[in-house]
Amino acid sequence: MADERIGGTRAGIPSQSGNIGNRLHQLQAGDGRLRLGSGRRRKQHAPIVVRPRPHGKGGMPVRLSYSPARTRRFLAKTVSRRRNIMRLLSLAALLGGLSLAALAQAQAPQTAPKVDITVFTSTDPALKDAPYTLRTSTKEMSLTIGIGSGAFRRQGDAPFRFFTLSDRGPNIACGDLDGYGANKDELCKEAPKNGRVYPRPGYSPSFYQVELDPATKTFKLVGVTPAKTKSGKPTSGLLNPLTVASTEIPLDGTGKKLEQDPNGVDMEGLAVLKDGTMWVGDENGPSLMQFDAEGRLQRRLVPTGTEKDYAAADYETIGALPAILTKRSLNRGIESLSISPDETHLYFLLQNPLANPDAKTYQAATNARLYKMERVSGKIVGEWVYPMDPVATYPGEKSPNNSTVRISEIMALSGDRLVVLERTEKTTRLYEVALTADGNILGSAWDDVATTPSLEATPSDAPAVKALKKTIRFDTAAYPEAPVKLEGMALAGDGRLMLINDDDFGIDGATTKILLIDGTGIRMN
Repeated sequence: MADERIGGTRAGIPSQSGNIGNRLHQLQAGDGRLRLGSGRRRKQHAPIVVRPRPHGKGGMPVRLSYSPARTRRFLAKTVSRRRNIMRLLSLAALLGGLSLAALAQAQAPQTAPKVDITVFTSTDPALKDAPYTLRTSTKEMSLTIGIGSGAFRRQGDAPFRFFTLSDRGPNIACGDLDGYGANKDELCKEAPKNGRVYPRPGYSPSFYQVELDPATKTFKLVGVTPAKTKSGKPTSGLLNPLTVASTEIPLDGTGKKLEQDPNGVDMEGLAVLKDGTMWVGDENGPSLMQFDAEGRLQRRLVPTGTEKDYAAADYETIGALPAILTKRSLNRGIESLSISPDETHLYFLLQNPLANPDAKTYQAATNARLYKMERVSGKIVGEWVYPMDPVATYPGEKSPNNSTVRISEIMALSGDRLVVLERTEKTTRLYEVALTADGNILGSAWDDVATTPSLEATPSDAPAVKALKKTIRFDTAAYPEAPVKLEGMALAGDGRLMLINDDDFGIDGATTKILLIDGTGIRMN
């Protein structure tokens, strides 16, 4: 592919001839200011700023960046309200016919339908754990049992009974310890750069069943199945001894270094078959894991070339996933997993775009990879690009990095349709997408790590990316009663949508809540 530049093309995006940078000048608008840099100096970053009206009167600044030194294209940095779109399109025409698709990321998100929400809470003592205080800290944490890292309901099961699961137990990255009153230099001295603290290192990730009572708007646990190795030994939530993908060093709550565990699992997405078999996504490896109905891990599908990292594990390891998945950013692996209604295919989606080729690309990227796999054979049969919303479209987010947004759940509907849950720490959005044959990029140059620019470094609107089209179904921005960190999703027997939050085992004081939502327009068939 040729570079995208004035007088050239990249990824199928047409460009215009002539030196736009040398034609730019300052313009004044009656109700705001439009300033364009001259671009004559090769290393100059030429900003374009549009301020249609003061922020407090219905709009917020729109800023586009034009960099003649690198790619001579416009990147959306912040996003306007819809009333600014025509102004942006006019600007595109002024600058030489920039394609409408190239401005797609600058548009405000779609308007979600209005819904009715019922919030369910629980006083079940089985969800409580003992308080805990880290060494060097005086701040007591009211730990809980976190059950909301994924959810699933089988067709034909009781209408308000759901399967859920926990992740690896309470854990805190060493870089975040200041927020817990701990001295990170002291507590993490055995792993100052890549340590992660586990207050409950003996916790075994588990599968749960919860039942909702619509009359009282409460829920309770009705079943618990701890995850086990193939021979029946308890699994841990500790980190695997990875050598190809990045990993961390586990520490206990006193700062003592723990051994990495090949049998450790970080369970996220969940799909449960009619015979009780459970498929689980893993955001650490990344990997896909198959458990039997008793919670014994039968086989783990890992990226090709990483099998040796699990050589000591007590289960079968198969290098069936694309090798490029080892370029996932730390803890941003496979958090989303679902299964087709006929149980023939699994769908899984990376939590974020890959760090391909590097961390800087990951922070700016919006192209996440979505896969379809034959369940029995483990063969990947499709790959699509899910275009994540830029962080600037999420209200109240201070970070400029698109990696602030992540994908935490998917739910398969009939006909290769999926509902995708993307979120920040404050806001959750649900989008419906439909997989199409012409959007399948499996086996293309995008799967080659040598491709430059990579898929992750290419704009989502580039024709060669073939990004999926999204339809908004729900947005928590208008519903303050919705908890943050929603990570589990399923359809109740009455057709309402069920969402559950991951309370992070109470380390920040959160508790588990379950929502039933009516009016999203999401239908299985």
